[in-house]
Amino acid sequence: MIAKLKKVVQLINNMGWRYIIFRAGFELKKRTGLLKSKFPTNPTPKTYYSLQSWKENQAKFFFESKETLAIDLPLSEKLKADYNKLDQYIYPFFSGLDFDLGKDYDWITNPSTEHKYNSKLHWLDINDYDPKVGDIKFVWEPSRFSHLYTIIRYDQRAGIDCSARVFSEIESWMDANPINQGPNYKCSQEISLRVMNWTFALYYYQNSENLTNELFERIQHYIYWQVEHVYQNINFSRIAVRNNHAITETLLLYLSGLLFPKFPTAAKWKTNGKKWFEQEIAYQIYEDGTFLQFSMNYHRVVVQLLTWAITISKNNGEQFAPVVYKRAESSFYFLINAIDIKSGWLPNYGANDGALFFKLSDHHYRDYRPQLEALCNALSLNWPLDKCEDRLWYGIKDTRNVDYVDIKMGVNAFKNGGYFSYRLEDSFAFIRCGNHKDRPSQADNLHFDLWHNGINLLHDGGSYKYNASSDVLKYFMGSASHNTVMLEDYDQMDKGARFIWYNWTQSESTSISEANDQFFFEGVIKAFLHLGENIKHKRTIIFHKNLKKWEIEDVIINKPAGLKMKQLWHTSYPELLHIEAHDDQYKNLVQQKEIGYNSIFYGQKEECSQLTFTTSGNVIKTIISIN
Repeated sequence: MIAKLKKVVQLINNMGWRYIIFRAGFELKKRTGLLKSKFPTNPTPKTYYSLQSWKENQAKFFFESKETLAIDLPLSEKLKADYNKLDQYIYPFFSGLDFDLGKDYDWITNPSTEHKYNSKLHWLDINDYDPKVGDIKFVWEPSRFSHLYTIIRYDQRAGIDCSARVFSEIESWMDANPINQGPNYKCSQEISLRVMNWTFALYYYQNSENLTNELFERIQHYIYWQVEHVYQNINFSRIAVRNNHAITETLLLYLSGLLFPKFPTAAKWKTNGKKWFEQEIAYQIYEDGTFLQFSMNYHRVVVQLLTWAITISKNNGEQFAPVVYKRAESSFYFLINAIDIKSGWLPNYGANDGALFFKLSDHHYRDYRPQLEALCNALSLNWPLDKCEDRLWYGIKDTRNVDYVDIKMGVNAFKNGGYFSYRLEDSFAFIRCGNHKDRPSQADNLHFDLWHNGINLLHDGGSYKYNASSDVLKYFMGSASHNTVMLEDYDQMDKGARFIWYNWTQSESTSISEANDQFFFEGVIKAFLHLGENIKHKRTIIFHKNLKKWEIEDVIINKPAGLKMKQLWHTSYPELLHIEAHDDQYKNLVQQKEIGYNSIFYGQKEECSQLTFTTSGNVIKTIISIN
């Protein structure tokens, strides 16, 4: 009882009374039925725009229409293959999986479990976290309509009109998903992405004979009520969730108010959406450009949203508060200095659900260069790497005549987020030693990532799935899938329900220094506080400039008696590495080769080598070298 009470107190301290009061009020309104009144089903259709009046009074988008878009690139084999899959109704999921949904897919069936949701239920009555029916993200994924970018890019390259396919899909989705009913209204971010992607298609195909006035009126009816849904539920994302969801949704409100000003509540959407978007950017992106979710992939989500925001507002003669541009530029500098230059990949650090909302190039989804270049040019900065396609769709000009962007060699420290990187000509190393003022998603502090010649030799495990068995969730969300230490099978933090952790790790100190042929890092975190008082993990790393060698020393301060210390390394290339370890008495520790798991794509996992060193003491000294 006392332990439970302590966790309740800790939850309140971690999340804050604003969160607690909101969640309690939300659940009360939900259970009493009061919340449903804000989200009516089957609202009477009203015409706010005819197709012609919308075309004659358009706000500016990235481009005017298909006919005015000038992108002179050849049709690649990759784009042709991606389109051919869609032409056979094989859809991409999470940037890595494919599912054959068939021509008559109903938009509410989970293809991984065949569970069919009830589209007649109000969205508030849908259970989105039932292990028996599978991960609801498998239903949400095609309903984002991110696959439209493949169809539209193919249309533009091949010169083949694909508008009938696009509008047929949108109409099919509307037929299957009555307003505010079923699983596809459960998440406001999913709604936001769907509206943004439909809007992209509307602008591109606005002159198509397949976009009739009758169809346009129905689409604008659905757009209005979906945006109104987001507006009425915005505090859930801004208070209960407060991550990239809130940035997506507040931006949608601003953009919808700007692009569809005749909607009756457009002025409120635009004014409040802009204000809230500015607030979320200022809160969620730290001054050094790091992001409160401590996730590279979710940070890229924000990069793409910033590109939409900055470009469309500029095209319409509007501006955001200066903090938006400052944090956008800081984000760019952080991510470009965390990139592996040869591959364009970033460490698979933090939660990763494979999200790439607006895929406008053939690059691998782990390649961040297309999205970073688009933001770079939107900010009128000079892109330092190869040119990509994304910026062309945004109508952003290449800006190579302005300040050069530097990818810094040596040490980069981003202390607000607690990220440290060490870059040499042929290698890149990354470590995090940070604080948590907002909810952490993974127990991964002091994780170490190592790259050499574009190969991720020591990697992060990724996420796999957010709705999986408890042992799988423990592995990927816990410390076991990261290159750090554990006390036996205990994580750095104490796992609660769903995305909740107790006893958050916090950085106590960091120091970096440099000698003629070495870099030094030392970081200390408070950790394992659910196992005892004042336990700390200190990790010291020596980076050799002229040798392919890294020396790591892990010390657990105030380690509880009887618990063994375990150091973990994860690699898909064990043959390229030599790792040896000893304790503080220089006694060699036996390397245990175990099976670990690596999830590059959400929903997929593959085996990797998990190399483990264990000691009854509190010190492990390790030397890592490349064979």
